[in-house]
Amino acid sequence: MPLVSMTEMLKTAQKNQYAVGQFNLNNMEFTQAILQAAEEEKSPVICGVSEGAARYMGGFETVVTLVKALMKEYNVTVPVAIHLDHGSSFENCMKAMKAGFTSVMIDGSHHPLEYNIEMTKRVVDAAHAIGVSVEAELGRVGGQEDDLVVSEAEEAYAIPAECKELVEQTGVDCFAAALGSVHGPYKGEPNLSFTRMEEIQQLVDVPFVLHGGTGIPTEDVKKAIRYGHAKVNVNTESQMSSAAKVREVLAEQPNQYDPRKYLGPARDAIKETVKFKMQEFGSSNQA
Repeated sequence: MPLVSMTEMLKTAQKNQYAVGQFNLNNMEFTQAILQAAEEEKSPVICGVSEGAARYMGGFETVVTLVKALMKEYNVTVPVAIHLDHGSSFENCMKAMKAGFTSVMIDGSHHPLEYNIEMTKRVVDAAHAIGVSVEAELGRVGGQEDDLVVSEAEEAYAIPAECKELVEQTGVDCFAAALGSVHGPYKGEPNLSFTRMEEIQQLVDVPFVLHGGTGIPTEDVKKAIRYGHAKVNVNTESQMSSAAKVREVLAEQPNQYDPRKYLGPARDAIKETVKFKMQEFGSSNQA
């Protein structure tokens, strides 16, 4: 099955009250695990790729080639999108699209609203011309994910009226509003602002994206889905389960040196994590 954009999968998810997971690729094992999980769960899936992860894996073209090759090898039949996570510039979004990414996020959330709109609209115009979907963000999601670091002092909830303005003026396909989630592990209890979420839902008519999906209680995730979230991003949880399994294997086999003997179990741990999240989001058996 060819790679697809996120547009139709997210519209369908929002209409039917479930969410599609974006699971970030970090190396070959993560890519294998995520694609295997999607096929086994019969779930659509979004392969998220940060700029830092793309550099680590050998570049945007290498990532696309790897995903396509594994989809063929595993006979993947479910919809798969490759999405640039937190694209930092128009130029990097263009590089990802040229390499074969089917979706991009342009993150102008740290810029003034006017510049965020201008930059996002420029990406949307280029992407839509070739059938690529675009995600934008307003507000500042705290924590750290890859190259992105936002301190507690910089965290800021999205303003509903500004969300409406950005979506209407840019024509983005989906939208991430900072509403209390964080990248990376939570230091305390997650505190999503459902009141503001509901207010934004009444103003904005595109699928929402929930960043920082690791550590949010299932009931809160399901409530966010009811308020229009059709995409939930997960990376830290997969990384943590992978690292825990590597530590476990090497503790039991301190003389082990064959990477297949500890990265293989790590891959299986990632796959189980991803399958669990797909079930939690309600995307299983939706492909």
